[in-house]
Amino acid sequence: MAKGGFPKGMAGMNAGNMMRQQAQMQQKIMKMQQEMARAQEEVEKSFFSATVGGGTVKATVSGKKELTELVIDPEALNPDDAEILQDMIVSAVNEALRQAEEAMNKGMEGLTSGLNIPGLKL
Repeated sequence: MAKGGFPKGMAGMNAGNMMRQQAQMQQKIMKMQQEMARAQEEVEKSFFSATVGGGTVKATVSGKKELTELVIDPEALNPDDAEILQDMIVSAVNEALRQAEEAMNKGMEGLTSGLNIPGLKL
């Protein structure tokens, strides 16, 4: 501790400076929250598609991670291949969901990359 009971580096700060810095930090946090909300809205308005089996199955999901379209090539509707078709559907949906998640993470990463708050993991 430095003189006056303040942590090292803060001994010369007065209450007014500390309050100003706190207000500035709160403004930065509010701005970041608004930007994060905008980025989230942008991703939620987007659509992500994945195809598997050489185009046999195509799945499209929204940024809200809702399946919005599933297209199956009619030639793939062979009862003997039902298990393979099911696997392709699961694979296509999961890949489209992964793309949506990646887009959301990328949008948030850009907003939080410069933020350095001790004890806060982003």
